[in-house]
Amino acid sequence: MDESEQDQPAESGPARPGSFWADMFLSGSDDQEKPEPGAPGPGPPAAGGPELGSGYGGYRPLDSMPPTPDQPSAADQPEPGAETPPQAAFGPWETYETEEGYGWTGGYGMVPGQPAAQSHDAGNSHDVNGRDRAYGAYAADLPHERYGAPVAPGTVAPGTVAPGGEAPPGHGEQLVPGDRPAWQAESADSLTADLLLPGRHAAPPPGWRRRLYRITGGLVRAPQSAAERRRRDLIMRARTPVAAGHHRVAVLSLKGGVGKTTTTVGLGATLASLRGDRIIAVDANPDRGTLSDKLRLETAATVRDLLNEADQIQRYADVRAYTTQAVSGLEVLASDRDPTVSVAFGARDYEDVARILGHYYSVCVTDCGTGLLHSAMAGVLRLADQIVLVSSPSVDGARSASATLDWLAAHQYGDLVRGAVVVISAIRPRSKSAVDLARLEQHFAARCRAVVRIPYDAHLSEGAEVELGQLSRATADAYLVLAAEVGDGFSGHRHEPPGSARPAR
Repeated sequence: MDESEQDQPAESGPARPGSFWADMFLSGSDDQEKPEPGAPGPGPPAAGGPELGSGYGGYRPLDSMPPTPDQPSAADQPEPGAETPPQAAFGPWETYETEEGYGWTGGYGMVPGQPAAQSHDAGNSHDVNGRDRAYGAYAADLPHERYGAPVAPGTVAPGTVAPGGEAPPGHGEQLVPGDRPAWQAESADSLTADLLLPGRHAAPPPGWRRRLYRITGGLVRAPQSAAERRRRDLIMRARTPVAAGHHRVAVLSLKGGVGKTTTTVGLGATLASLRGDRIIAVDANPDRGTLSDKLRLETAATVRDLLNEADQIQRYADVRAYTTQAVSGLEVLASDRDPTVSVAFGARDYEDVARILGHYYSVCVTDCGTGLLHSAMAGVLRLADQIVLVSSPSVDGARSASATLDWLAAHQYGDLVRGAVVVISAIRPRSKSAVDLARLEQHFAARCRAVVRIPYDAHLSEGAEVELGQLSRATADAYLVLAAEVGDGFSGHRHEPPGSARPAR
């Protein structure tokens, strides 16, 4: 080894990258004079001379430590295999620069008298435990507490609040079981159309609430009254979905002239006006029924025509040709009105009609004839899911209705009796009657599911076409209650007629 090689400082890091940009930035400008062969190379700056790194020319070997005044002796070096303390790592492009130097340092320049900046190591920067080596140079200097260590008296543990201090928002809340935290007070359910579109919802019903709503231009909307909330609940009950797909309601009475057909139209029209599915009323009177007199007929077809042409019915439009639809949406299938017909409407006929209508309608309200022993009544009761028993507020009318319940219970229709709705229909205006209606309601309530009282109405007493808009407010509300009580039965199981139980295997 000649003298020129001995004078060269030993490089402690890997060789510089042999690229054009590395040579240009790290070796200075291209017009710098090259040393002649055999001449001594650049050495460390002389004492008192200019500092290395001024301007763009100076650099230190890559991955080497900056010169320090005191170098450790060989005796202070750790033995091979011994654990070495963490050291600061320098990136492959860091240079030793001074305060006056402008050379690129990879993001962090070295300033005399200040600790070396940390950078990404070109090699593996993590130790065997997966921790960053650069983190180890500072971790020992940072104050930290071991989790669970005892806290000295007078100090506050990290993550806690001093006595008298305020906790950060949303933290440290004391919640009662079942309550929602403050940050969960609002949800998607609170974004209703009434809240976001104050001028789009419907106006309140007639009264001072509507007047206040109009005077303020819709800005002030008074809360609903108890009566309005009750009415809304009744409407929701009347709109109960039909669980079985088709539901049959039989309206019957043992005594004529008590308002049975009127109740059939009032109930069916109310359901049709509130629901979006198809509702039909069928006249199952074996004699000439009067159901078709309660609305303006659109066709002369009757239930007998439907039976004669049953094989031609393939869709709803085919059935619609035999029915008449009222303004409320209720459809009516009239009974035979031809006086020359000698064939009575029997149980087999009703079963065939019910089978056809069950494919195209959700609810079928059947207007039964008076009496319980005719042939058509046997088919009606066999297929009925619930019954509506109509009675007048008189002694003989009440006794006939109660006798009807006795007959049904004695002929294995006890489930229809328990689920029945009794209607006490006033067919005369108010008079000085001595009948205790409260005691009469109590009697039927003990035997049936519900009791509804229909007041006298001048429009219904005419016996002509029934229009819901012509009813008094009390009568319309009574039919709404009846529709709600009947709607409660839509979600129940279908009635199993006597003798229809499956044999045990």
